[in-house]
Order: sequence, then structure tokens, then C-alpha cells
Amino acid sequence: MADEVIAEERREKVVEIVRESIVASADHAFRRDRLLAWLALSAGAGLVLAVPFALRAGAEFFLPTTTALVIAIALVPLLEWMERRGLPSGLAALSCVLLFLTIANVAIASIVVPATDWFALLPSRIAQIRRNLSPLIDLYSTFERFIDQTMGVIMRSSASSARTVRVESPNSLFDLVATSAPHAIVQMVFATLVVYFFLSGWTRMRRRTITSRGSFSSAMTTARVIQEMVDRTSAYLATITLINIGLGIIVSLVLWFVGMPTPVMWGGLVAILNYIPYFGPVMAAGLLAVGGLMTFADLGYALVPAAMFVGLHLVEANLFTPLLVGRRLTINPLLILIALSFWSWVWGTTGALLAVPLLIIVKTILDAAGRPDIAGFLFAEGTFTNGPDDEDSTPSAPLGR
Repeated sequence: MADEVIAEERREKVVEIVRESIVASADHAFRRDRLLAWLALSAGAGLVLAVPFALRAGAEFFLPTTTALVIAIALVPLLEWMERRGLPSGLAALSCVLLFLTIANVAIASIVVPATDWFALLPSRIAQIRRNLSPLIDLYSTFERFIDQTMGVIMRSSASSARTVRVESPNSLFDLVATSAPHAIVQMVFATLVVYFFLSGWTRMRRRTITSRGSFSSAMTTARVIQEMVDRTSAYLATITLINIGLGIIVSLVLWFVGMPTPVMWGGLVAILNYIPYFGPVMAAGLLAVGGLMTFADLGYALVPAAMFVGLHLVEANLFTPLLVGRRLTINPLLILIALSFWSWVWGTTGALLAVPLLIIVKTILDAAGRPDIAGFLFAEGTFTNGPDDEDSTPSAPLGR
């Protein structure tokens, strides 16, 4: 009897020792995982802070490369359609590049050539613009005098200590083009080559990426991510392009009807600026207002082109875009604004044009790979990334609007 009691006590001690060992091991593993997660989070935060400055400092390389990759991804469906018709990859890629360059050059020429005439005409129309805006100028004349007096005091106080630096600027549009053209041509040639080689090697690259996975499920996930990235990006760009072309044609017809010079240029400008969500239409309306003030002597009639565009844009943004884009291509409006602000700061106007396509690509990859769950990490819920099937419960809006 005594032996049984002693054996039972020994078993209990062994069980207790094993339990304590398991608890200690689990606690050690938890602390190790937390440390690794913290290191990963710190490294990720440092990378996030460093990447924007690297992109901005290296804009001469990163900007044309990124632009070329976005254009190439958008042209992939056309490339695959040509390959299914029996064209070799190299010839199909060349056809896509030539088609894109033709359309882009025609669009740019229809805008740039008339725009130079408007810029040349602007100095001679300043007096007319001032006459049209004279009611507003008279209304704020007191404020203008206050600003002039304040600036005069500031200039007088700093004139004695300031050192005059002469900056040579181009004397004409020809000088500006001559000084900037070589650099722009080099970047355009580089971007064109990137688009061509990306498209010509797309099929082989995708096949090699999928077949190099270690398991069937990993290969299927990779194929799905690649296909979704291409489908979403090309669908967005194709849909928005059709919408913008339609809006540009309607704006051109309306401006032709009201007697605005070079209506095709204004329609093309509206179509391009409409790629920039929220801010692009505001810029287009402002330019149309300036053009109207330069053209018409009556203030009310001069603002008609801008007012008509605003009305057409409201119909397009609230009726046609949601109808054509649909729920599949929706995203949080806050993310759109953040992406616009970020890429505009990094690469200016071109960055604003690329903001939404880049946001689609990043969001597609994160949806498949899992998004960082910083709140779960901070509150020790044991999760560092969400699953790829988690739904975004935040409000969403059509992409690009």
C-alpha cells in the first residue's frame, strides 16, 4: 500500500515536471515568435520609410521603368489574344508596342500642337482676362492692396541682405523643348524597350514562375495572383480609357457647339486629366475656365465651357463609371486619396496618373499573400497576417473615382 502511494506521488511529480516543461517551452516559443515578429515589423517599417525617398531620388530610373511595367501589364490581354491567333511572342509584342505608340503619339500631337498656340496667345489675352474678372478683382481689391503692402515691407527688409542670383531660363518654347528633349527621348526609348521585352518574354516568364513552385497548391496560387493582377489592371485601364475617350468626345462636341477654339485639344486634355481621380477633373475645369476667359468677352459666357464640363463629369462619375466599372473594381476611397498623395509627391503628375493602377497591383498581391495585421500583433492575438480570404469591411468606391 505504501509502495503504491509512493509510486502515485512520483507519477504526479513527473506529470507536474512535464507540464511545467511544456508551459516553459510554449512561453519560450511565444516570446521567440514575438521577437521575430517585432524584428520583421521594425524592418518593414524602416523599409516603408526608406523606399519613398529612394523612389524619389531615383526617379530618372524608377519612373520610366514603373510606367513601362504598368503599360505592359495593361497590354498583356492583347498580347495573349494575338498569341492565340498564332503570332509568335516577339511579333505579337512588337505589334502591341507599335499600336500603343501610334495611339499615344496621335493623342499627344492632337493636344500639344494646339496647346503651344494657346500658350503663345496667353500674354496677349491677359488684359481680356482681367476685364472679365474685374468684378471679382474689385471685390477683393482691398485684400490685394493689403497683400501688396505686406510683400513690399518684406521685400524692402530683405533687399539689403539678399544676394541676387541670376537664373538662366529658356527664352522660348523651342529652347525649353531643345533642352529637355534629349533626356525625355532617352527615357521614352528605355521605357519602350522595357515594354517590348516584358511582353515578348511574358509567356515564358509566367510559365517558369508557375512551374518553379514547390507544390501544386503554391503553383495554383501563383497562377491565380498573376492572372488576377493582369485582369484587374487591364480591366481598370481599359474601362477608364473608354470612359475618358467618350467624355473627351462629348466635351469636344459641346465646346465646338459653343464656339470654343480647338475643341479636339480640350477634349483630349479632359480625357487625360480624368485619369487622375478627384483632382484631375478640378484641373480640367480650371483650365477650361482660363480658356473661356481668354476666348469670350462676357464673363458669364466665358464660364460656360467649365460649367458644362462639370455637369458632364458629374453625370459620368456618378452614373456611367459605377455602371461600367461595377463592384468588382472597387476600392476604399481613402486608399485612393493616400495613393494619389503619395505618388504625386514621389513622381509628380505622372505619379498621380500611375497611382490607381499601382494601387490595384499592390492590393491584388496583398489580397493573395495576406495583409499585415499590426493591431493583432500589438495586442498579442497571435496573428501577424490575415488570411487571403478575409473581406474588407470598409466602404468602397469605384476605382479611380
